Amino acid sequence: MTTPAIPEGVKRCPTRQFTLWLAVVGAVLLWGVYAMFLIWYKGLNQTGMNDAYGFALWIWADLAVIALGGGAFFSGFLTYIIGKKELKSIINYAVIIGFICYSSALLILALDIGQPLRGWFIFWHANVHSMLTEVAFCLSCYFAVLTIEFIPLVLENPKLDRIPFLHHLSHNLHEVMAVFAATGVFLSFFHQGSLGGVAGVLYARPFAYREGLLIWPWTFFLFTWSAAAVGPCFTMLVTWLTEKITQKKLVRPEAFQLLAKISGWMLLTYMIVKIADTWYWAAVTAPSKGFSLMDFYSNNPIYGIWILIAELVICGIVPAVILITRKWRENKSLLVTAAILAVLGVCINRWVMVLQVMAAPLLPFQDWYMYIPTWQEVATTILPVAYGAILISLAYRYLPVFPHEKELNPGQ
Repeated sequence: MTTPAIPEGVKRCPTRQFTLWLAVVGAVLLWGVYAMFLIWYKGLNQTGMNDAYGFALWIWADLAVIALGGGAFFSGFLTYIIGKKELKSIINYAVIIGFICYSSALLILALDIGQPLRGWFIFWHANVHSMLTEVAFCLSCYFAVLTIEFIPLVLENPKLDRIPFLHHLSHNLHEVMAVFAATGVFLSFFHQGSLGGVAGVLYARPFAYREGLLIWPWTFFLFTWSAAAVGPCFTMLVTWLTEKITQKKLVRPEAFQLLAKISGWMLLTYMIVKIADTWYWAAVTAPSKGFSLMDFYSNNPIYGIWILIAELVICGIVPAVILITRKWRENKSLLVTAAILAVLGVCINRWVMVLQVMAAPLLPFQDWYMYIPTWQEVATTILPVAYGAILISLAYRYLPVFPHEKELNPGQ
């Protein structure tokens, strides 16, 4: 089906079918919005958080989507700064995915502070000694950068593109996009790192504490590296899922292969450093605080040693080896499997650095703290997923997201 608002030369599903899809996803969205307003109106007593759990389910989701949104800044860096022109086929989609992830992160933070009307206190009464202040500033600024990167694509909608001023504005923004890509890399490096640094400087929590370089714990650098490594995997995974749903080829194979290869080497080097960091922590740091490795992986119903094996081996080394091996990554099934495992790996890492840190005993004679999220937390954690599905659907339908869609689907 084609209309004046749909990009020229491509076909989209009938309006009735599209509306039905939006209605279904919109219902999930409204469920999350209802839970969100309950939390804002009645307070954080609507959550399962307590004195032990100041961070909970949605903060894990916040850190996870920020890491997965790293595909935007890293893909932009590769495309506009390094000059990898093959990625022009996927860069628009990477920006949209990044925009969704970072706007979702800001929404979750608005929930977590409890009184969103006082959110401006973060900027006006900034605690300059807190890494979270740096996160708030860089996160907000990078979201502004993503918005600027998203605007030219919105202006390329057929109806908007007919307006001369908007047409020239879009063209001129494309010309200076390298500046915004470089700014985004700078901002993303610091806020990704500071999120990891928050856990690494908690010297009173032996499970999280790490040594480091000057004032920066090793987790500062590991968080940034993992986001750059796994973010592109998430971009590829969402693109593949979109191709499956639409039953079209949307991105040139060479873009997938290049992104997969770079992501694989980034992931492999990250895993080497991550394993070294884990070994040093288990052999030196934890014993110096009076703990052994198994003190953090036993005597509780959830956090067994399996979670460490899953993060480092199954969802770390395995996808890295698949992605760096040309024969394996050229197999679409193996490529998708590797991307899924890598995404799960970074989500497990963020889960561990948020929830397991809160659960682990602080002293050798203490017991584990357990935590159960409420339905309000679950609903508000699912809310960004529904929001992302709606925004992607609208962008795919009305914007020229994939520049090579027409040539890849000549018979559509």
